[in-house]
Amino acid sequence: MELLLTASGLRNETLRDALRDMLGKPFGSANVVFVPTASVAEPGDHGWFVGDMNRLHGLGWREFDVLELNGLPRRTVLDRLQRADVIYAEGGNQYHLARSIIGNDLADGFLEALESRVYVGVSAGSMIFSRNLTTESADVMGDAKDLQVLDATTVTPPFGLFDWYLKPHLNSPDFPERDDAWAERVASRADFPIYFIDDETAVRVRGDAVDVVSEGRWRLLP
Repeated sequence: MELLLTASGLRNETLRDALRDMLGKPFGSANVVFVPTASVAEPGDHGWFVGDMNRLHGLGWREFDVLELNGLPRRTVLDRLQRADVIYAEGGNQYHLARSIIGNDLADGFLEALESRVYVGVSAGSMIFSRNLTTESADVMGDAKDLQVLDATTVTPPFGLFDWYLKPHLNSPDFPERDDAWAERVASRADFPIYFIDDETAVRVRGDAVDVVSEGRWRLLP
């Protein structure tokens, strides 16, 4: 399993090079499937979404598919995931993405597809792999409002692969409250490790190996 878990997509050449290395062939010889599901639960302007999709499309893929996880037959969704070389899950509301995977009975098939494909997550798309994606962690992270948007009181992690949690957008101008002091306060309330990554950073998972690729800043706390 190979995961490139970013905060804001493939914003710099270091992250794009990391994906090329994981993929093992040029983007022009590969199929990508873009999953927008997390984004549709976010209110307001979606210029960030359009910008990231255009940035990804501009890399020149052989085939660029767009796949919403809700509303299609399960077999159709899994077939299109398996057709891709890269599965790219956009940001937005991580709880909506998690509930869509579970509610459509996609978790096992999704993991099976990831055994031989590269996954790129953006923000919410990077957060769904932790077993600590729970109601309790929503309170710790200050994300309870993202559950309230869904009129939800509970959340179940769809995969539960890692003990550590990923929190994106450290020191981002779009999230001015997320500075180093904020990260330290959040970490002090948590009983699990947290990768705080900025918009130029990704956590990379290759099998059992986990490291960070970055042109920016990141912290692993505690």
